[in-house]
Amino acid sequence: MRLFQKKNPQTPERPVPAHIAIIMDGNGRWAKKRGLPRTAGHKAGAETFRRIANYAKSIGLKYLTVYAFSTENWKRSEEEVSAIMELLERYLREAIADMDKNQVRFCFFGDLSRLSPQLQQEAALAAERSKKYAGVQVNFCLNYGGRDEILRAARRFARQCVDGQAVPEELTQAQFSDLLYSAGVPDPDLIIRPSGEIRTSNFLLWQSAYSEYYFTDTLWPDFTARDLEKAIASYNHRSRRYGGVKK
Repeated sequence: MRLFQKKNPQTPERPVPAHIAIIMDGNGRWAKKRGLPRTAGHKAGAETFRRIANYAKSIGLKYLTVYAFSTENWKRSEEEVSAIMELLERYLREAIADMDKNQVRFCFFGDLSRLSPQLQQEAALAAERSKKYAGVQVNFCLNYGGRDEILRAARRFARQCVDGQAVPEELTQAQFSDLLYSAGVPDPDLIIRPSGEIRTSNFLLWQSAYSEYYFTDTLWPDFTARDLEKAIASYNHRSRRYGGVKK
């Protein structure tokens, strides 16, 4: 029995968080367990993402942020990196073709300049054409790292100070947030990490200050809508005090 019914996402008992972020981890181990190349794991993981994104939309989620490719992932083999990039291009081409049917907004966090010109073009096209939609917004973290994001924001603010547009002593957390890739997007309520690893892996370091974390041993390609429901149910049993005391 599903905890969250399609088309009826908000209930007093089990509300859906506004923003869920996912570290899509475990593709390589999933493939290794089956005697398959790591690229097969990434392909299976891409299909899982498609299913989870569709389900997230159906239950009324407003923002879904996924860690698709980190600044550290370039250390992997050329074959694996190429396979991941090819999957991303294919997904974006299909998403653009089905855009009017799916009504999903696309946004990209990260330094896209290192990606291929074709992938950059697909990302820009998806973001621009989907601005008009009011459904779920999917934020893809591509060539993204939390520390890199904070450094880039600090450099932008330093340039503003040098140009006389800002004063260091007057900087607020809200102003600094507006310098990040995620400007305008609320911080994630819930961050999910499959695969059994228990670490943040440089993901949304600034934004996750008061996020709830949910860890599961399930490898990402095996992650299902039911797993997402369990994570949300766990979230709804927690008390978010933001450093204060519950009255």
